[in-house]
Amino acid sequence: MLVTLTIIRYPKRYTWFALVAMAIHRFPLWLNENISFYKLLGCGKSGSFDKHPDWQQWGILTVQNKEANSIHQQPVIALLYGAFINKWFRFFKCETWTILLQPLEGHGKWDNKEPFGQPVKQPEYNGLIAVLTRATIRLSKLKAFWQNVAAAANDMASAPGFITSVGIGELPYVKQATFSIWNNTADMKAFAYNTHNHKKIIQKTRKEKWYSEDMFVRFKPVKTFGTLNGSDPLEGKL
Repeated sequence: MLVTLTIIRYPKRYTWFALVAMAIHRFPLWLNENISFYKLLGCGKSGSFDKHPDWQQWGILTVQNKEANSIHQQPVIALLYGAFINKWFRFFKCETWTILLQPLEGHGKWDNKEPFGQPVKQPEYNGLIAVLTRATIRLSKLKAFWQNVAAAANDMASAPGFITSVGIGELPYVKQATFSIWNNTADMKAFAYNTHNHKKIIQKTRKEKWYSEDMFVRFKPVKTFGTLNGSDPLEGKL
């Protein structure tokens, strides 16, 4: 199993076509026999976890029946998502950053599915770790959720071992996710369970039942291609 996440930035003058892509790119992804699961995603302001959208930045997440070693240098977008999407991004002069991932462990569901299967835990692995946390927020809990998450998101940026993150989501305000990358599992756990603001959020989500569905998955980053805001966040780390 190969999990891919591509973050796409459109030039400001082509923002309208990014919205169009959200409607029509689902068809080539749906028809792609190599893809068993996909999501077209929006991003928070400046790529962060924010309820205000970044109209220039978008994402594609897929699960594919390919091996990472079969994915080489350009045109990686064509290899993963097909010629139509590759030509679209090239025509509109999009900047793309793609990361290939191997699921390590996790729990929860996404649209009542387990798209990443039930990977065998690898407790001996101690390299770079990528984490996807996503949830469907109950409408009655939206106010409480957004009042509490900002402080934790700000803490993450200065946490030891933090490399980069992006806020992504299928539906503004309601279906939200954070994808973050850390130097190792210990640093990630230290932030998640020892940082006051984040620890408080974990406790509140359980006690007040903020989510109707949630998921937490850890991945091993395998390869990256392209740039985001002019650079590869994992350059020299893989």
